[in-house]
Amino acid sequence: MIGLGLPRLPPIGIVRAVEGVRGALIKLTHWLAPAPVNVLELATGSWVTQAVYTATKLGIPDAVAGGPIDAQRVAEKVGADADATLRLLRALSAKSVFRERRDGRFELTSLGQPLRSDTPNSVRALVLMIGHPVHWEHWGDLLYAVQSGKPSLEHLRGVSAFEFFEENEEVAEVFNDAMTVTSEMVIGPVLAAYDFTPYRSIVDVGGGHGRLLAAILQKAPDTRGVLFDLESVLPGGRDYLVEAGVADRATAVAGSFFDAVPQGGELYILKNIIHDWPEAQALDILRNVRAVMGKQSRVLVIEAVVPEGNSPHVSKWLNLEMLIQTGGRERTAAQYADLLHAAGLEVTRVLPTIGPASIVEAAVR
Repeated sequence: MIGLGLPRLPPIGIVRAVEGVRGALIKLTHWLAPAPVNVLELATGSWVTQAVYTATKLGIPDAVAGGPIDAQRVAEKVGADADATLRLLRALSAKSVFRERRDGRFELTSLGQPLRSDTPNSVRALVLMIGHPVHWEHWGDLLYAVQSGKPSLEHLRGVSAFEFFEENEEVAEVFNDAMTVTSEMVIGPVLAAYDFTPYRSIVDVGGGHGRLLAAILQKAPDTRGVLFDLESVLPGGRDYLVEAGVADRATAVAGSFFDAVPQGGELYILKNIIHDWPEAQALDILRNVRAVMGKQSRVLVIEAVVPEGNSPHVSKWLNLEMLIQTGGRERTAAQYADLLHAAGLEVTRVLPTIGPASIVEAAVR
């Protein structure tokens, strides 16, 4: 049986306070620096992305993790040019991914640790998706997406995102590995923010391989669960539920949330589902959930809720990612309230987590 393996999380109040201080420092830095310098830093952000991607793809964080090492030795380990590796290490040291010592050797910093392949909280797979040449092309066509309001992926590939992934196994694997990482990043904060133990039956709609459902059932021993997704996805989900030791309380059910969802749930979960779709399709999904909910049932929409105002938040960039890839969107709390209302549901509360996601809870209205 596999355990949760979830790290201890700081209180959300402390996290928000740190974010506030960080935001204030960024604003102060921008105020103190000349405007052209600030603009140049913004414009060269893509350079940093590709530098982080290249180092990660080559396995440089793994090569440096063993202790102080010179660029020549790193290059030998990863099969790269020594001088170019030195340039890359120095550039990323300026971004605190590595640290250059006075003797010319390099060390991995705490910021660089999650880029390793062998750490529990690794984001390596996510970085490999963000910097992947195919994904990079989609962002390179952002101009089209903004002018047309349509996904640049469809513009470049001639098919929808989901059709494209079905036809391109290597890209799909990179994408799916990245989605697993984002799912893992959400699970701990969601479990810390929401009490699942009062519910006797939970249906995870579009739950993939069941990582969230398994984690919930491990924390709620009197609860039963249904993992609902396409038949092509479920073999991995069934295996994972067995590994997690919860298969005796979980059932895997195949189907499409555009057709119908399983009945009998006291709680329905939609994690990173609604943001994939424009309004019409999102409403279809929510209405299908509403159709099987009882008066006491609840639905949780777990997404990166966009905050109002000018405060920095990853959801504002994910919003562009959804435009480029699927034509979906991240939404504000008010937009979720309107969407859920149109589906016959009413928001009861919005719970922030210490991660990028929030929990939008709704009931039948």
